[in-house]
Amino acid sequence: MKKYLSGIFMAGTLLVLAGAMMYALHSFHEKAPFVFTAGAIIVAICQCFIPYNDATVSLRRLHRQQLFGGVMLIATGVVMFLLPGTTWVLCLTFAAILELYAAYRIPYLEKKEKGKERNKLS
Repeated sequence: MKKYLSGIFMAGTLLVLAGAMMYALHSFHEKAPFVFTAGAIIVAICQCFIPYNDATVSLRRLHRQQLFGGVMLIATGVVMFLLPGTTWVLCLTFAAILELYAAYRIPYLEKKEKGKERNKLS
């Protein structure tokens, strides 16, 4: 299941990237919001199914931030449909910051927790 989930997640992120580039480069400008939003929905759904260890409050908080980042990606797609211009870049920037922070902090905290568990068992 996890192997398939990571593949689907990767496909969603590629769609998000392709949609953003299509919109920014003004090629297929009308189809870009559809591609971006489809990828954002895939990413958000995959993030809901990613297993996480809820041992600490910090990990639960980071998981919620990651889910909110996925929701902000979907909101970016909606903004692409509704507002002309580059307003969508603000939503995308906010979502990217949340996702990037969580992507670096979660593995660090999980590694730290495993180290604490090993020290308790020793």
